[in-house]
Amino acid sequence: MDISKSDWILYRERIGDWQERYMERLCQKYVELLQSDKLPSDKFWALNKRINKDKNSPGVIVTLKRSNMFYDILRLINDGVINLDDLKDFSQGFQDEIKAVVRS
Repeated sequence: MDISKSDWILYRERIGDWQERYMERLCQKYVELLQSDKLPSDKFWALNKRINKDKNSPGVIVTLKRSNMFYDILRLINDGVINLDDLKDFSQGFQDEIKAVVRS
């Protein structure tokens, strides 16, 4: 898919906020895990496992490449980082392309 310049600019403006919002949710889950009644060692290893999994999410880290934007947006949606409403300011064509894949 050919990404328009305006969609690319908007994506670069929004990705940081989306990631911060997602990482805040992750931190809350980590706090809940650490406050559980499990053994300290169990909490430590569960947290370690969770962080290792989470750090690969585009909600935590993403390489900003225009050629990857479409697929990164799909991963952000699939990982629950964003939803379709977060794309409301993007071009209608881009939104339609994303919706077609998400709903298929």
